[in-house]
Amino acid sequence: MIYIFLGPPGSGKGTQAKKLAVKLNVPHVAVGDMLREAVNKESEIGKQVKSFMEEGKLVPDEVTIKLTEERLKKDDCKNGLILDGFPRSAKQALALDLILDGKNFKVIYFYVSLEAVVERNSGRLSCKCGAVFHIKYNPSKREDICDKCGEKLYQRNDDNPEVIRNRYKVYEESTRPLIEFYEKKNRLVKIEAEGSIDDVYKRLLEVIDK
Repeated sequence: MIYIFLGPPGSGKGTQAKKLAVKLNVPHVAVGDMLREAVNKESEIGKQVKSFMEEGKLVPDEVTIKLTEERLKKDDCKNGLILDGFPRSAKQALALDLILDGKNFKVIYFYVSLEAVVERNSGRLSCKCGAVFHIKYNPSKREDICDKCGEKLYQRNDDNPEVIRNRYKVYEESTRPLIEFYEKKNRLVKIEAEGSIDDVYKRLLEVIDK
């Protein structure tokens, strides 16, 4: 089974995707992580998208479509996957239909208020190894130090409140047609994403077991 996770930045869909991927033993394909990796490596794609990401704007469709298509063609995706952060527009959704080529999938939308998103993201701390912590909900054992690799934690440029609000607004405006697109196809399931990680995960399991 293929699950597509949608939701504004800070909805917690990435955290839930990682948990579910472990349970189902399928890859968690996070398009945002792939873009950030490209920026950190200063690859050609990374140079193209850096300014978009730092300003909270959506990365051009052609870039995310290309990245996603290349990733989904890899062997580890043959038995299912969780796609996180793609599609984000009707154009991307149509491209994904072509990439999946008739394979069955379910779209899960994590809805959350702007106030909750600002609180979650502005308190988020990241590490170069990919680990993510939160000063309130998931603090590291040692302040500002990663539990996994011991490196110093940092706040991403796109995790300040002003950028977060802009990202939320852009996401809502650009994905509203996308939500309607999947609702008409009877593929969309909505989950309330506020509350603890465990509470949201329980709601998620109830949805995928149906």
